[in-house]
Amino acid sequence: MKIIENCKMDEYTSFKVGGECDRLILADTEDELSLIMAKITTSGTPYVVLGNGSNTLFGDGGFRGTVVKLGPGFDKIEIAGDRITAFGAVLMSRLAREAMRAGLGGFEPLSGIPGSVGGAVFMNAGAYGGEMKQVVKRVYAMAPDGSRTGWVSGDDLQLGYRHSRFKDTGEIILKVELGLVPRSVDSIKADMDDFAKRRNSKQPLEYPSCGSFFKRPPGHYAGSLIQEAGLAGYTIGGAQVSQKHCGFLINRGGATASDVIALRDHVKKTVKEKFGVDLEPEVRIIDEIL
Repeated sequence: MKIIENCKMDEYTSFKVGGECDRLILADTEDELSLIMAKITTSGTPYVVLGNGSNTLFGDGGFRGTVVKLGPGFDKIEIAGDRITAFGAVLMSRLAREAMRAGLGGFEPLSGIPGSVGGAVFMNAGAYGGEMKQVVKRVYAMAPDGSRTGWVSGDDLQLGYRHSRFKDTGEIILKVELGLVPRSVDSIKADMDDFAKRRNSKQPLEYPSCGSFFKRPPGHYAGSLIQEAGLAGYTIGGAQVSQKHCGFLINRGGATASDVIALRDHVKKTVKEKFGVDLEPEVRIIDEIL
């Protein structure tokens, strides 16, 4: 277990903005995490469970509470036949490489998602026509108060568009079992290389961001609406609507969380006025949801 007091959250999130939390705790074992969550529950301390920080934004004023994060002890992968069990802190990129080396396909479209496995299941992350729902068989999770753990599978996972049961229950994802299919290593690598080339050509990966900032509205694409609204390159402070992909809000340098939030609000207002469409962010903004 590692505890960091007054931890700067811009160092733990991909947008590289945000203030300090009171403390960040990294748990390395199931027992440690259970103890941590029991103490937090008993004390009534506000808390947030953080994955790789690729879909989370902390406000400039920070977070007056505890951020709980799975430590290196949860960065493990186990392979048995066509099943891969990935612990919650494993990065999606690493999981994709291990699946490729094992000759197991089906994960290729998800290989470029920047988050952790736990975070990807939490929001049922997806890319290029693939989503976690297609490969996840079951999830081993802990109750929010640390009192129990168990496997959740099938329809009980409630995996939908950018949603899972874990958003509602607060259960902490400890490991995920995936069901993949045998494929040649060369064919898997070719597909992963193709997806990587497409990402690099169309996404502003050279700047800090949270990826696609908004969910896809029914019948539309958020990026297309934002571009058609004339917002490509629109800037507030150090935050900008990417000219390369208008679905991305990026940190051009020196952005604050307030810049990002103000830019989000302007984009939402403009798209609503021009097209009558409500854009809903994918990104968690902590000082607003707690």
